[in-house]
Amino acid sequence: MLLLIDAGNTRIKWVAADRARAGAGHWLHEGTLERGEVERLAADWGKLGTITAVCVSNVAGPVLRDQIEAALVQAFGAAVAIEWFVSAPQRAGLRNAYRNAQQLGSDRFAAAIGARRMFPREELLVATCGTATTIDVISADGVFEGGMILPGLGTMMTSLALSTAQLPQVGEVAPPGAAFANNTVDAIVSGCVAAQAGAIEHALAERRRQRPGQPLRCVLAGGAAMVLAPYLATGDAALEKVDNLVLVGLHAAMTHGG
Repeated sequence: MLLLIDAGNTRIKWVAADRARAGAGHWLHEGTLERGEVERLAADWGKLGTITAVCVSNVAGPVLRDQIEAALVQAFGAAVAIEWFVSAPQRAGLRNAYRNAQQLGSDRFAAAIGARRMFPREELLVATCGTATTIDVISADGVFEGGMILPGLGTMMTSLALSTAQLPQVGEVAPPGAAFANNTVDAIVSGCVAAQAGAIEHALAERRRQRPGQPLRCVLAGGAAMVLAPYLATGDAALEKVDNLVLVGLHAAMTHGG
């Protein structure tokens, strides 16, 4: 059994998976917790049974890495095999065209591998909407060409509250009822949703300009995906909402031969 871990800036997600079969709906065990709850991991993982290998994508820095490693050793012993997943020039059938391959965030590379595994030989635009929103392009012949990074939905709203004297901090995000809101909180949500959706739609339009006539699929993932999906106008591009795309990619990386 494999243990796959996606350690992000806000949450830690993990799944236990069989080598032969994984993906949304096929995980053997799974869990999600806030970064501040990391001390719970050892107890949760200790209930899993035999883990043959661990793969971790960590974009939240060395302190969290040390905490995760300590939890893994506590749960499975010092001999546990841990791969700290990093971007590479090529892995799992995907070639990385970033100028400096290892500069690409491990979560973006894993998400791209996951999207490629789910939709092979297709032209893909992968939008992962978390603390940051990343919008990346994978060509039909398996090249990660590059992408865009912008503040995520929650980060945008927090930035407005911190940078202005009179705008409030927005808590739980509910989909805006109208594009032109009649109160400040809804106006902030509506504006930030429009900015996120507009960035993804701009990326789709640019890719269509680069590859006219090429079928294109938009893969939407991340915590804000469900909020944004109803406001996306993807045109002739199929829209796919995928949970735990980074974990799908880690599984593909661990089980693919190349």
